[in-house]
Amino acid sequence: MKHSRRYQELLKNIEPGKEYALEDAVKLLKKTATAKFDETVEVSVRLGVDPRHADQAVRGTVALPHGLGKTVRVLVLCKSVKEKEAKDAGADYVGFEEYIKKINENWFDFDVMIATPDVMGEVGKLGKILGPRGLMPNPKSGTVTLDVGKAVKEVKAGKIEFRVDKTGILHVNVGKSSFSEPQLVDNIRAFMDTVVRLKPASAKGQYVRSVTVSSTMGPGIAIDRNAIAVEAKS
Repeated sequence: MKHSRRYQELLKNIEPGKEYALEDAVKLLKKTATAKFDETVEVSVRLGVDPRHADQAVRGTVALPHGLGKTVRVLVLCKSVKEKEAKDAGADYVGFEEYIKKINENWFDFDVMIATPDVMGEVGKLGKILGPRGLMPNPKSGTVTLDVGKAVKEVKAGKIEFRVDKTGILHVNVGKSSFSEPQLVDNIRAFMDTVVRLKPASAKGQYVRSVTVSSTMGPGIAIDRNAIAVEAKS
C-alpha cells in the first residue's frame, strides 16, 4: 500500500521496531494526529487465541472512563410498558413494530440496539441483517435486558462492546485525538484491564501478543504489551 507524503513524514517520528510505554505512545499519537478533523483513536490487540474454538472467542464490554467523544445513537426495541423508561434515559429511537419494518427496509440510523427479552423472538429474525453489521442485541453485552434505562445510560456514557475477529485481533475505538493524554491513557487502560481479565483458561502461551494504537490518518504505534498486561493485572 502506497502512503502519502504526509504519512511518510509522520512515520519518521516513530522508531521502527520499538514498543513504547503507554504514556509515550499516546504522546506520539497526539503528535501524529494532524488531520483537519477530530480523528478517532483505535487500539488493536493481537491475542494468542484460536477464535474457531467457542471457549477462546474473547468478547466483552467495558465502560470507558471518558467515553468515546461522539454521540451514540441508541434504538430501543420494546413493548409500550418500557417505552417511557427508555425515552427518559435518553434513547434516540423507541418502539417495536415500526422499527422492525424500517430495519427490514434497510434503515440503520443507529449505533446500538437494545431490546427487551420479550421481543427477541421478532428481533432474532433480523439476525442476517443485523449480525454482519454488529448490531444484534446480546445478553452478554447487556443489550438484551429488562433494565432498559440503565442500559441506555451506560451506552450513552461510553460503554463499548468488543469481540475478537477470526484472525485473533481486537479492534476498538477508545476516543478522539482531541482527548487529553490522561483521558486516552485512562480509556486504553480500562480496555486492556478488561481484555486481560477475559483471558480464556484454554488459551496457551502468550495471551497478549501485540498492542498498537493509531489515529484515523496516522501510523500505528506499538505499545509495550508486557508492561500494559502487568499494569492491568495489578
